[in-house]
Amino acid sequence: KSWCPAVLQMSGSQPQGGRGVPCLRCRGLCRGFEPHSWRKICKSCKCSQEEHSLSSELDDDLKIGRLLSGSRHASLTARLKGGHGGRIYKRNRMIVTNPNVSGKDPTFDTITYEWAPPGLTQKLAMQYMELVPRELQPVAGTDGALQRRRRLARQLPLHDQDPAQCHGLAEGEQHLMEEFVTKYKAEALGVGEVALPGQGGGGKEEEKPQDKNTDPGRAPESPNGALESTAGNYLCDSCQQPVPGDCPVVYAERAGYTRQWHPACFVCCRCAEPLVDLIYFWKSGAAWCGRHYCESLRPRCAGCDEIIFSEDYQQVEGLAWHNKHFACVECESLLMGKPFALANASLLCTTCSQSR
Repeated sequence: KSWCPAVLQMSGSQPQGGRGVPCLRCRGLCRGFEPHSWRKICKSCKCSQEEHSLSSELDDDLKIGRLLSGSRHASLTARLKGGHGGRIYKRNRMIVTNPNVSGKDPTFDTITYEWAPPGLTQKLAMQYMELVPRELQPVAGTDGALQRRRRLARQLPLHDQDPAQCHGLAEGEQHLMEEFVTKYKAEALGVGEVALPGQGGGGKEEEKPQDKNTDPGRAPESPNGALESTAGNYLCDSCQQPVPGDCPVVYAERAGYTRQWHPACFVCCRCAEPLVDLIYFWKSGAAWCGRHYCESLRPRCAGCDEIIFSEDYQQVEGLAWHNKHFACVECESLLMGKPFALANASLLCTTCSQSR
């Protein structure tokens, strides 16, 4: 068995820029991805970029590296050689090799997990994976690995952290976005930690004087560092069900180490999606995915999918648009001061609405 970080074990198999990549949702009906000039959709099928699986693994690791750099989790990144100071995510892949002795000559079955919690023994990491629904386990070549990358694109859009990826910023708004990103890195961004109950943060809670005494609800540590299974009073913060002392749980440093979650329960409080690679944003006593955390602070344009930093924008039925993006999704005509229809969060002029 082997355990290795995936700093350089990444495939760049996707075409650069994604042109021609078929849509995962349309299943053959789409001619291939045609980028819109400012919407984050395909001009051909109107599906989102993430439905075309445009980014490569390297793109994804660079994006997370950028997000975590300058935060308290910068240790999960490495300096990119020749990258002008940029950083790349040290994504842990787990490679499990099991002997197959059913035949005459023994062979080996190798399973690669595209991501696994870092800093664990393989035994504990495998225990963690077994507590995640099988369809969500990021095993290479399976739908679970694809779902991880789609969640990564949806929960952590690059245009929420990099002004250079934004089309909606007006002159003078770039510094507002840079301040926004710096602030959320300092105040909200976190990466969940996997440990046995009572061992989160290396016992950081015990540093407080009142916690030095033995807690009757806290299971004792055995000499080898493993937690002995007892009838400890550990409850999952989400489902409030008991947590066995010998099963790994997720801790969020910003929540404090008295709270823990079952691996399957560490989800965004808004969309209930599993938090990709345990990356969360802490606000109002709950964990959020990056997308919904940003939307809780500023409106998001329903046209270009970017955060709006102007105070002058359009609002209809709880949705928001940059003024310049308040346009028909079909013919692109601007609809400011004109009649329009709203269908599935998309604007339509009266002509295009009638022709549908």
